[in-house]
Amino acid sequence: MLKTKRSFRNIAIIAHVDHGKTTLIDHLLRQSGTFRKNQNINARIMDSNEIEKERGITIFSKNCSIEYNGTRINIIDTPGHADFGGEVERILSMVDNVLLLIDAVEGPMPQTRFVTRKVLKLGFKPIVVVNKIDRSNARPEWVVDATFDLFDKLCATEEQLDFPVIYTSALHGYANENSKARQGNMIPLFEAILKYVPVHKDNSNNPLQLQIISLEYSSYLGKIGIGRILSGRIKSLQDVVIMNGPDDKPNKAKINQIRVFKGLDRVLVNEALSGDIVLITGIEEICIGSTICDPSKPNGLPMLNIDEPTLTINFMVNNSPLAGREGKFITTRQIKNRLDHEIKNNIGLRVTQNKHDDSIYEVSGRGELHLTILIENMRREGYELSVSRPRVIFKTLNGELYEPYENLFVDIEEINQGIIMQKLNYRGGDLKNIEINEKERVRLEYRIPSRGLIGFQNEFITLTRGTGLISHVFEEYAPFYNKSKYDLGKRRNGVLISQYSGKAVAYSLWKLQDRGRLFINHNDLVYEGMIIGIHSRDNDLLVNPIKEKQLTNIRSSGSDEAIQLISPIKITLEYAIEFINDDELVEITPKNIRLRKRFLKENERKKKLHKFT
Repeated sequence: MLKTKRSFRNIAIIAHVDHGKTTLIDHLLRQSGTFRKNQNINARIMDSNEIEKERGITIFSKNCSIEYNGTRINIIDTPGHADFGGEVERILSMVDNVLLLIDAVEGPMPQTRFVTRKVLKLGFKPIVVVNKIDRSNARPEWVVDATFDLFDKLCATEEQLDFPVIYTSALHGYANENSKARQGNMIPLFEAILKYVPVHKDNSNNPLQLQIISLEYSSYLGKIGIGRILSGRIKSLQDVVIMNGPDDKPNKAKINQIRVFKGLDRVLVNEALSGDIVLITGIEEICIGSTICDPSKPNGLPMLNIDEPTLTINFMVNNSPLAGREGKFITTRQIKNRLDHEIKNNIGLRVTQNKHDDSIYEVSGRGELHLTILIENMRREGYELSVSRPRVIFKTLNGELYEPYENLFVDIEEINQGIIMQKLNYRGGDLKNIEINEKERVRLEYRIPSRGLIGFQNEFITLTRGTGLISHVFEEYAPFYNKSKYDLGKRRNGVLISQYSGKAVAYSLWKLQDRGRLFINHNDLVYEGMIIGIHSRDNDLLVNPIKEKQLTNIRSSGSDEAIQLISPIKITLEYAIEFINDDELVEITPKNIRLRKRFLKENERKKKLHKFT
């Protein structure tokens, strides 16, 4: 066992998606001597989760530490997407300052604004790191000016406005105080951390107070709590009490093991002191926000305050004709148990039972990505379920209906400006700012109801042919938007609905291609009420995808036609959830994602057209 050092710094790295946080940490770990010189290290080593590796984004915050000049620097890599803002808000309570990473071309983005507001409110003076200065179109001076303007808009103090700036290329592993320099190493960034990150006040002789910020589970060790010691010291086999809030009754417990971060490893220690970030085991009763206290002076901290969810989706049992063929967990009880487990660790999530049907669970989160990551994880774990279309959470204030609004930024080629502005106008968007740069690209800033963004992501990718960038972040609740004659976020095309069950036949699909784009291929299983494609018109159409070509005993020259099927649209989870309307569901299994009508039979749909939950 090791003894912890007193000399350390705690810092978080925050940034917009894809601005280079995880790549920067790779080089900080390498250049601090954490790895052997001949050790083979994968890129973005902190993105250890399978979904993170596939998507190239950070979803879950992770800890590591590096040693520099006798000082241990505890680093927390945080998610960059605003949907995981709850994760970032928790992490900020464990650190003494942040590295605010900003792209040298894009500048501050909506997620940057969201997290920076929280940082400034805590009184931190961020170290601004302008990354990717090696890019040919980098404009670091403009980025620094834009960051200053952002701080000013967020009511930063005079001291916070005088922020230090470091220019880096995380890809090539160098940092400098001069924006023109294009070589070197990470030493200037290490030195900036030691200079501008305050040392936690040494109050190790005070009563113990440790707040749990995140949880993990090990089949060998049980529940693992992660948090920072705010005061006092903690030892293995120490008697403590747990409190969930200042008014909670203290409950006795005993610490088993204590670990600290060393590089990417977790090292067992005898004792840890105030200010250090630790992992503790042996207490199964802890939850996120719990305070571990000295039994002689129990002083529970307030539970963590996280911004409320703005979007909700119904989770329910999969009751399609193909249900139960692929999943291991298919019952309401199993789905409920999984959701109960999730809300213990994911405090930005809310789960309630539907008022009209107790087999339906309303799962609320910060955005579509927040909810779809949960669904994707459940799917990979072997769960089968059906989910509804996302809908925003309304509030009634002073007798008036309020809904969530978001700040939306789109970066597009100038040629696409007209059509994108037209679509956003249909969706209730209010143009706030427009910038045109020398690369014939346009940046538009909108204020838009969250309803208007449901389903827009896929439409945006299609309209910009994949060349556009889009990001948005929750701004506030404001009066309900009813100025548009359109139902905001609702799909305008109808769908092709299978009238029969069986295996799809190439001949039938070939004939149906004139009616719209298909979701299925030859030999795919279909059932009555399943959505097999997008209709080219605005009405739903019943079709027969299993009809085979009628054979005769007459053979004539040229009577056979070559069947050529167009590749079907690949249905991803995000696409499916954005695509469906209120009378439709997404059927999710470990192997397939299907779209279906809520009521499978045509006579039921006509009878209950306006009565779905």
